[in-house]
Formats: sequence, structure tokens, C-alpha cells
Amino acid sequence: MRWKMVASSALLVAGLIAVPAPAQAAPPDISARPSPEEVAKALGRIAKASDGRVRLGVVGRSNEGRPLRLATLGHGRTRLLLVTQQHGDEPLGTPAAVRALWTLGVPDTPWHRWLRSRVTVDVVVQANPDGAVRNQRYNHDPSATGEYAQPGVGYDINRFHNPLTPIEDNPVPESRAVLRHWHATHPRVVIDYHMQGRYVQPDGEETTASILWPTSPLAPGAAVTESRRLAVHNYDAMTRTARANVTRYPGGDYEGIARNAYGILGSASLLVELSDLPAGQTEFQIRTAYVSMLATAQGAADGSLWQADPARADDIPARGSPLPGALSTLFRADAA
Repeated sequence: MRWKMVASSALLVAGLIAVPAPAQAAPPDISARPSPEEVAKALGRIAKASDGRVRLGVVGRSNEGRPLRLATLGHGRTRLLLVTQQHGDEPLGTPAAVRALWTLGVPDTPWHRWLRSRVTVDVVVQANPDGAVRNQRYNHDPSATGEYAQPGVGYDINRFHNPLTPIEDNPVPESRAVLRHWHATHPRVVIDYHMQGRYVQPDGEETTASILWPTSPLAPGAAVTESRRLAVHNYDAMTRTARANVTRYPGGDYEGIARNAYGILGSASLLVELSDLPAGQTEFQIRTAYVSMLATAQGAADGSLWQADPARADDIPARGSPLPGALSTLFRADAA
């Protein structure tokens, strides 16, 4: 399925700021399950259309040698790090990131110049390209062994961000690359975009997305508080603007999970899980992640992100039970 920017004069994000939609051209046409080649082409087009306002680089290489692509916009003091598709069969955060990079980086209105003066947004776009080409959760490493590995297949990248393990001892190059980038930039915010199965809440409504902040006891209190503010800010944007049905993800405390690891390191950290809804709702799910990305950027720029009441995070409803008879089309291991 392909997505297109909705033609409108403005997009209201988080109910606070109207973000002018780019009028000079259409954004890149990228599939919902993009190949690494599609991602490279789309990012190249964005960089060209932005006249250098979106800067491209790499944070490392995958186990098979594919570039782990980084796109950066802005030059403000507050740094944000967004990561998509650590699990190769959970793709929808990647087209959302392409859309967000276009929306925030290509136009050059006074509003856009203001936002880019306040924040620097780094996006690791498709952090698991080897898994993406195979439509698998893991990276590609036939020698993978031990916990959080599937022998003969690869490692679960999102179990190898442990800040207590020396980076040089980490067996997963994709995780090492993100960790090194964190240490080089010290972002105030880290958001990791994933996908989950289908779930229904006690009231019969289906969950369309779930979120969670760091739950590791090793995460310092200040980072957890900021993470909970980040969660509330995203909850409001995703429910009010994207009309998503957002719940609390039942995640674990293991420090190697990115959500926990970057909280332990001191960032406001958040997991966003898009439910694997039927194909007709793919665009809705991409837009949900897109709204999350834009709301986070503008909330960090205007300070509203840090004014959210962290206690409201406890009011986010639990995810609920698996939807009877629903089959995941993207992956089998539903655990971020």
C-alpha cells in the first residue's frame, strides 16, 4: 500500500500548533513495507528537496554491510532521536518517518525555521535493513547464539542496548550503532517505533496503538518522570489528532530493551507500538506514528512536552486481551 500526503492547508498537531503542509511538491511515494533501496531513494529525494535542511548520513552498517541510515534536521539545542523498524517485520514507523522528515524539513516557512532553530531531530530510518529484506524480526546473523537470538537466523536487535555492557562486547552491530550515536549526541528524547498484534479492551474497543515508558528499576527518577511526560504528550496527540485508540503496553523491565536502556542513560524514552490492523487501515496507522513524531518535535520546541502531568500516564488504559481469531500478517513474536 502507498501513502500520500493529505492535501490541506494545515495539519493540526497536538491541538496547539498548525503546521503548514508542504505545497511545492508531493513527498516521496514509499510503500508500507519499504525495501532498503526504497528508503535510500526516498531520503535522497527529501535531502535534495530540502536544499540541505535534511542532512543524510549513516550511524553504522548492518551485519550484512547495509548502511544504517540517519536523517537529521534542525540545529537546536534539544536533541531528539527516533528509531524505526528495529524488528524487520514491523515496518510502518519507517514510512511515517519519511513523511515526518518531509513535513518538517522541506518547507522553509517562518514556523519551520523557528522549529528547526529549537530542536535537532535525528532519525535512524529502518534500523534493521537485513531483517526488512527477509521480513523477519531478527537481524541476519547465522552465527547468532544465546539468549534473545534465533540460532541460524539472527539476534533480536531490541534486546542488545544494555548500557551495562561495554559496547565493544555487544554482538549486534545494529544495536552498537544506535548506542554509539546516543553517546555521541546525548539526546533528551528517544522514541522507538514498533508493531504489535491485535488486542481488544474490556469495553470491546480494539487497541490501535500502545505506548510505554522505562520500567527498569535502574532508570533514574528524573528520566522516568520526563518519559512519563513524553508518554502523556504522545497519548494526547495520538488520541486527539490521529484518533487512535492508545493503551499502555505491558512491557518488561530488562535493561537491554531500548525503552529501558535509554531511560537508564538519562533520556526521556518511549516505546510506540502500532497494532497490526487489516490492510485497509495501514494509512491510519502510518498517520498515527507520523502525528507522534510531529507532536514530539513541536512539543520539544515550544516546551509543552515538559508541561504534561506525568501522573496522567497511570490513567492510560491497559492494552487488553488478544483479539480472538486475529492473525498477525507481519510477525509472530509479539514482544517489543
